[in-house]
Amino acid sequence: MTAAALDDRLSDEVERVRDDVIEIRRDLHRNPELSHQEQRTAALAAQRCGELGFSVRTGVGGTGVVADLVSERPGPMLMLRADMDALPVLERDDGRPVRSQNDGVMHACGHDGHVAMTLGAAAVLSSMRDAWSGTLRCCFQPAEEIAGGAAPMIDAEAARDVDRVLGIHLWAQLDCGSVAVSDGVIFGSADLFGISVHGRGGHGGMPHTTADPVIAAAHVVTALQTLISRETSPFNPAVVTIGRISGGTAANVIADTVELGGTVRALEQHERERLLRRVAAVASDVAKALGCSAEYTDVAGTPPVVNDPEVAALVRRAAAAVVGEERVITPQPLTVGDDVALFLQQAPGCYFLVGAGNAEAPPHHSAAFDIDEKALPVGVETLVRAALDILR
Repeated sequence: MTAAALDDRLSDEVERVRDDVIEIRRDLHRNPELSHQEQRTAALAAQRCGELGFSVRTGVGGTGVVADLVSERPGPMLMLRADMDALPVLERDDGRPVRSQNDGVMHACGHDGHVAMTLGAAAVLSSMRDAWSGTLRCCFQPAEEIAGGAAPMIDAEAARDVDRVLGIHLWAQLDCGSVAVSDGVIFGSADLFGISVHGRGGHGGMPHTTADPVIAAAHVVTALQTLISRETSPFNPAVVTIGRISGGTAANVIADTVELGGTVRALEQHERERLLRRVAAVASDVAKALGCSAEYTDVAGTPPVVNDPEVAALVRRAAAAVVGEERVITPQPLTVGDDVALFLQQAPGCYFLVGAGNAEAPPHHSAAFDIDEKALPVGVETLVRAALDILR
């Protein structure tokens, strides 16, 4: 088959699955599931892959699904990885035609589209099995939002024998019809931590008889901000955020304990490690200075997402064939995280972004988040073209 004939066939196959991919995304959007609860989503992915002729394993590292399709010729194993979980967000009720039916849970980061695009690519590559060699593995991963899904799947040998990895992420602040591909780091590390500030509770009218953990926690929060403003180079982006504070039961009662929850993000592994050490040390020292104590706990974490330059170049060529070279951009690394990083440590690969909105689109993880569904076939075709290049 000539290159032109293969190209036409590929385009026809992507067009054939377009409506099905959109419907899968809408179905998943209406039925979102939180981390480690992705039973329905996993069942849908497993059923679809089984119908396409894949051998399917379910319950991999929890609710994960691994599906393999072997071609007629020996060759490498390529993994397509898609995350499945949603967020504990109440979706905005603004009359949008596709809305979560599970109040308080929402696909506010595009994972519904990631599953749909990966299933679309699986359908196309299944119909074109005579055009590639080796093994295609589709990995549907739970619990990305809490950085808790990739490691259990890897422990369950989901990445065994994998030679290359491709992952895809819809990005609402990137113009629809564009693709972002980066050599090296594209996402930073993402670590969640907890800090328990312990004091000595008592009467709110007699604070001198207590050790107030509320005051100590407030000083800890303020001091942690200096880790970025005074200890980290402005040329090395990093973030320390305290997103949760909980303590006290009444206005006139000084509590015994205040709980803090936060996150650290960094683009370099050594900065990640330094900041985590310093968060623990600063919390302990500041609390101690105010007559309290602080207990630091690592909750979950994942290293920076680092693309292999050769695989990234291959994806860039595939994207250019879909959207044109002028629409393939090199993004600045982002201080968001994704535990696809752990799969990329198992085998060379590329995690890339598909534009799904514009610069004014509501941000990811917000109640108003949405995607332009015209991005879905762009993602499918880019995945397929890159896969065919790898599975030659």
